[in-house]
Amino acid sequence: MVIALHYLVDMTAALSVNRYRRLLAALAGTLLLATLTAAQTKIVAPNNRYPVSDDVRIGKEAVAEVTKELPMLNDERLDDYVETIGAKLAAAIPAEFQHPEFRYSFDVVNQQEINAFALPGGPMFLNRGMIEAAKTEGEVAGVMGHEISHVALRHGTAQATSGQKFQIGSILGQVGGAILGGTLGNVISQGSQIGAGLGLMKYSRAYESQADILGAQILARAGYDPREMANMFKTLEAEGGSRGPEWFSSHPNPGNRFEAINNEARSLRVQGNGSTGQFQSIQARLRNMPPAYTAEQIAKGQAKTGAQTANTSTGNTGNSGNTSNIPTRTSVKVPPPSPSYRSSRPLNFLRLRLPENWKEVSGDADGVTYAPEGGFFQSRDGNTAFTHGVQIGLVPKATGDLQRDTNDLVTSLTRSNTQLRANGGYTRDSISGRRALRTTLSNISEVTGQRESVSLTATELADGRLLFLIGVAPQNEANAYETVFRRVRQSVELSDR
Repeated sequence: MVIALHYLVDMTAALSVNRYRRLLAALAGTLLLATLTAAQTKIVAPNNRYPVSDDVRIGKEAVAEVTKELPMLNDERLDDYVETIGAKLAAAIPAEFQHPEFRYSFDVVNQQEINAFALPGGPMFLNRGMIEAAKTEGEVAGVMGHEISHVALRHGTAQATSGQKFQIGSILGQVGGAILGGTLGNVISQGSQIGAGLGLMKYSRAYESQADILGAQILARAGYDPREMANMFKTLEAEGGSRGPEWFSSHPNPGNRFEAINNEARSLRVQGNGSTGQFQSIQARLRNMPPAYTAEQIAKGQAKTGAQTANTSTGNTGNSGNTSNIPTRTSVKVPPPSPSYRSSRPLNFLRLRLPENWKEVSGDADGVTYAPEGGFFQSRDGNTAFTHGVQIGLVPKATGDLQRDTNDLVTSLTRSNTQLRANGGYTRDSISGRRALRTTLSNISEVTGQRESVSLTATELADGRLLFLIGVAPQNEANAYETVFRRVRQSVELSDR
């Protein structure tokens, strides 16, 4: 069976632990911010009949759809870069617009068109094309500050408030269609939940003006020159042709945008220097990567999205969509599981016991695969498959609902493994004394061409992540291996609490 580990990093809505640490560190820095000059424009959030909890829920639901539709870049250095900038900006939101329930996160989409969007509750996505088009880090921060302002002012649900015929249960699609916007949004809206109600959630010019002004104030508090935001909008307006900015389809120019931002900038004092000093090296890194996907390629299903997305930071593609370089074999010689077990600690909070003749064959901080000799295969371009063994993995962005998160995991796996089929519902189980769900799937092995059995068990960690264990064995050996998989599951010890 071929399973990509790295796609899980961006599959669901919750922040990773590292992201919380960066954000908390930046929030602590707000204690040092000086008071801005009294001349700055006073911003009043628009009327909103929805509770803040609805923003959070809509964002969580929409982010799951976004990560299924769009190819995440999944480059650790790029992600760290935008998260560092984003944490500074989120920490600089004025107190009256801070919502403790919101969780700001920042991801890069491997898409060529110039675009960025933020979901209610905090999740933000920046197209790679947006970063490549910027001339300075301040311009990148300018777009991010503008998007954060839409979230902080709750413009998504405020816009829905003005459309009285719409109910909160239908806003997910309305938000999704608007934030994607442009070519891709229109294509997706024809056949996907995320694109429904494209027109309603396009931001009004009044909201754009608010986001410009509050964004300028946030930039100054975070140590960036607000004029960089105005410069970025000039850059966007100058772009044309096939790479024209989708961003304007859902962010209309309120009029005199450049002048209005510069006027506001004159009333603000930049608090220190917020630059990371990494902009040039980040752009050089992007230039050395394969070209980003176009909106047309994504809409036609030609991009690796969701579970198929490669992790460029490690060079391990884990590409479940292309296994042609793994040779097909009618049979494989694999020794039976040893009756002796050994202890292993694949993750810093997890210990388990495995057959003594199984070794770690693939792994990183997000998961690891154990297999016997002859049960694991890797092609020259990095694609991997295993016919016998166990994989332990994490879903860092989970909703906290075990059944929903397990459903999402199964859905993503079946989408990225075309022969993988769910056989039924879930059986209640436990891992380290915690509630778990277990199910069995069937697959056609990419290595042998024969049917294989896939056992999947999932439970929640204390920080909201989903932990899963997957056991794989040929169908004719499934009963014997299920005994081994059960023993492995029962041996798991978790120390995350």
